[in-house]
Amino acid sequence: MMYPFLTLPDGTEIVHSEARIVDGKELVKVYIEKPCEGGFKSAVCSLPAYQWTEIQGFDQQEMAQLREIVSSSAHLLIRFAREGGVEGCASNF
Repeated sequence: MMYPFLTLPDGTEIVHSEARIVDGKELVKVYIEKPCEGGFKSAVCSLPAYQWTEIQGFDQQEMAQLREIVSSSAHLLIRFAREGGVEGCASNF
C-alpha cells in the first residue's frame, strides 16, 4: 500500500510504502514523481539506509533538494509508514 506524504509547489509528489521487514530489517520505500514534458521524472529511496535507485530525469540540483527533503523528514516517513500513513498517525493526536 502507498501513502501520500507531500506535494511540492512544482507538482512533485512524494509517497511512501508501509513499513516492512525484509531480511530481518525494517524497510520503507519513498517514491518521488514530478510531471514533466513527455511523462515523469522519478526516483526511489529506501529508508533507513537512504539508498537511492531508479533515478530518472532529475538533475543533480533537483536530487540534492530531494535528498535534503527525505533526510530531514525520514523520521516522519518511517513513523507514518509504521502507523498507516499520515491519516493513521493523525488519529493518535
